[in-house]
Amino acid sequence: MPTGPSFLSISQWGELIEEALAHPQAVGPIRNIRDDDARVFDAIFIGGGAAGRFGAAYMRAMGGRPLIVDCWPFLGGSCPHNACVPHHLFSDCAAELMLARTFAGELWFPELKGKITSIKEVVDLFRKGRTGPHAVMNYQSKEQLDIEFLLNAPARIVDAKTVEAAGEIFSARALVLACGAEAAPLDAPGAHLAGVHTYESIVETLGRDPGPTIVVIGGGKTAIEYGCFFNATGRRVVMLVRHRPLELIPDAETRAYGLDRMREQGIEIIEGATVVEIAGDASGRVAGVIAETAAGRLEVATDFVFHALGERPRSHMAVEALGVDLDAKGAVIVDDSLRTSVPGVYAVGDLIGAPMEMFKARKSGAYAARAIMGETVSYRPSDWPDFLHTHYEVSWLGLGEDAARARYRNVVVLKLPPDTPDGLNVGLPAGDRTMLYAMARPHMSGFQKLILDGDTRRVIGAHHIGYGAKDAFQYLNALVKRGLTIDELGDLDELFLNPTYFIQLARLRAGQTSLTSM
Repeated sequence: MPTGPSFLSISQWGELIEEALAHPQAVGPIRNIRDDDARVFDAIFIGGGAAGRFGAAYMRAMGGRPLIVDCWPFLGGSCPHNACVPHHLFSDCAAELMLARTFAGELWFPELKGKITSIKEVVDLFRKGRTGPHAVMNYQSKEQLDIEFLLNAPARIVDAKTVEAAGEIFSARALVLACGAEAAPLDAPGAHLAGVHTYESIVETLGRDPGPTIVVIGGGKTAIEYGCFFNATGRRVVMLVRHRPLELIPDAETRAYGLDRMREQGIEIIEGATVVEIAGDASGRVAGVIAETAAGRLEVATDFVFHALGERPRSHMAVEALGVDLDAKGAVIVDDSLRTSVPGVYAVGDLIGAPMEMFKARKSGAYAARAIMGETVSYRPSDWPDFLHTHYEVSWLGLGEDAARARYRNVVVLKLPPDTPDGLNVGLPAGDRTMLYAMARPHMSGFQKLILDGDTRRVIGAHHIGYGAKDAFQYLNALVKRGLTIDELGDLDELFLNPTYFIQLARLRAGQTSLTSM
């Protein structure tokens, strides 16, 4: 791409990206750098994913001059390419398929008993559509955000202020490491066999549909989310979990509801399992998995293994070039201003560890930009809400009930469905996308819990499994940080019926002088 103000439409960007992905050397560096701007760069962002792009955009909006360097021919990073966007597509499919299978042969739903749907068709659909978001981000960044970038060009760190890329040397006041993360490897014989996949390889290399049985290794977010999708396609899914699944969810009751619904869908969850070997056939393809469990040796015949053992920050370049300090998991250690152990060098996004989520990447990039431009910032992701998908959306904020009771003397809990022997037979919570469940399968309509400090009346925890579960946390997060009370929550306005009942639950109890659980 020539230097200067040359214009590419979104469609033209899409064509260029596709060509660069197919023939990166032939296309060469994609350069959008203003040679008529003599200002020194305020920061070079190594990586144009969510953290780098949003950080650069924020800095540019503040009047600064950022530069993004990325080895890919597009901005946006792994999220739209092989990570969170396909994950959300698969989770949408899981929700739709669970509904269709739950009501198979009823109402207008076709009979699906014994039928397996294609995974490859969904993967192919994603592959065809993923260039669109990339093209929009390249167009937006250049034409609307006025961000300078050098793409399709791997960066080499020279020192704490200097980067080399595409044969050019660039210097800046600060360096921002936004190199992302990658799937952690499976350390077991046979991990290299055809048919063994991670979240990255399934969208890049899946060439045929799996057979009727899939083995999922891991019990964290990615393992659960993909396992539920595989299950929803009608396949037998065996999850081999070293510790316990859904361990991220801090509330035991919420976690139990999610696991119960997963098992109800037919997922076989084997805790305390350690994979010993991935067995192969004569063609070099997966034939089975061998694991040690509390009950003894387990062998599962399968031609498809999906492992999700966490993500590994891509910190090696920063260590080799700069000697930045890492934690025990390989994440770059930063302070509240995103500064690393090397003066003038910042790190953001997945590179600095969990939670490895889009909201954290974007926010950390923006906070680093603000810090470089002279603002005082305090970045503490441990205070933020989190989420995952089973067949449902799952979100949580703050403390679980056990932790709350250990910390506070007067804990009040409000929840739906009611905590009675037949509570699951009540079609609540009910709202968007849960109404059929509420009417005909009430125990599948979801679970919500609001945890309060009865003395200060403050919200200290909120947990939701269902649909629309993520919506409330976009407002609760900000309000809880400001000391939101049950009375203030109950005074908010809500649509009815809606899937987030926290406001309604709060309003039912807000009038009490001494709060009691419900």
